[in-house]
Amino acid sequence: MLALIATNMARHKARTLATAVGIALGVGTIVALLSVGSGLKRTADELVHLGQADLGIFQSGTSDPTTSVLPVSLAGRLERRDDVVKATPILLVVEAIKQDPAAIVFGLDPDGFVVARQTLVAGKRALGPDQVMIGDRLAGSLDLHPGSPFTVRKKQFTVSGIYHSGEFFEDGGATLDIHAAQRLEQRANDATTIAVQLAGDVHHDVAEEQIKRALPGTTVIGSGDDPSRVGANGELVRKAVTIIATLALIVGGLGVTNTMAMAVLERERELALLAAVGWTRPRIASLVLGEGVATAILGAGLGLLLGVIGADALNRALDVSSVVSPHVTPWTIGQGLLIGIAIGVLGSLYPAWRGTSVSPSRLLSGA
Repeated sequence: MLALIATNMARHKARTLATAVGIALGVGTIVALLSVGSGLKRTADELVHLGQADLGIFQSGTSDPTTSVLPVSLAGRLERRDDVVKATPILLVVEAIKQDPAAIVFGLDPDGFVVARQTLVAGKRALGPDQVMIGDRLAGSLDLHPGSPFTVRKKQFTVSGIYHSGEFFEDGGATLDIHAAQRLEQRANDATTIAVQLAGDVHHDVAEEQIKRALPGTTVIGSGDDPSRVGANGELVRKAVTIIATLALIVGGLGVTNTMAMAVLERERELALLAAVGWTRPRIASLVLGEGVATAILGAGLGLLLGVIGADALNRALDVSSVVSPHVTPWTIGQGLLIGIAIGVLGSLYPAWRGTSVSPSRLLSGA
């Protein structure tokens, strides 16, 4: 049967290709959106867990985590709580490194626990007014070492040390004294997020809920939460995926239905002949269904490729390319493939029924 499916598809190359391209566009868009959404989630997750923090505090209603604005004084307010051991303000400076615009500069308290947990690889741990520490991944890509000049927002700093933290964006970025970062951004007394370390004898869920109630206007993200909910872009991506997946199922399903229905009408006598030589109705229906699913899989395969390539363009369109890189996961690929197969199955149901509903004797007799 597989050989017959391939032969029938090859007989109508243009029609099969046109249907596959339509499906590919829908599947590709879905994969691109899912990839950007996964990248947003990964970014937010790493921001929450800088320095192995238990909680991350962000401003509510922001478009993405990097646009959050909080007062630095919030850290002192948190540290006065019995359930908090340390709270460190963090100011993110994005698109500030000309050689690598996607790298993030972290404005940190030199005495905070986030800096303390950066493992020094070379040089010394120092964050003076004109000093910067560089993540080992960024240092490797830019060939930096202790003593190298390093420019952030057109201001020159000297690399004091190279560190490793184990976090993708932290190791691919740089660390400044938070006061130096505030001067660069002209945001005195502002922070992007507050990293919180809870007391060891405190139940995390209880502390998280209490802090949420105590800090209206903020979003508190814990280790068990979905970090992507901190930003509106994450919600936008999720809703867009749902809408486009639905449209892809409808439009793609109609396209497959049209293609397969036309193929069945052209081949009614052929299908009737198969029935006359002993093919059962379920077997004939499986042939038609198989052709529809094969066309959809062809389209889905092309769509997966388009989605991976198009994710970067979508990332730039959402204006988050400086801090978010598309993250294609096996589940992203699986979802795109499942949607493609679903289009093939749904679009082939009516043609499959049509192909088995006409009397073989009437067609073969010419009536």
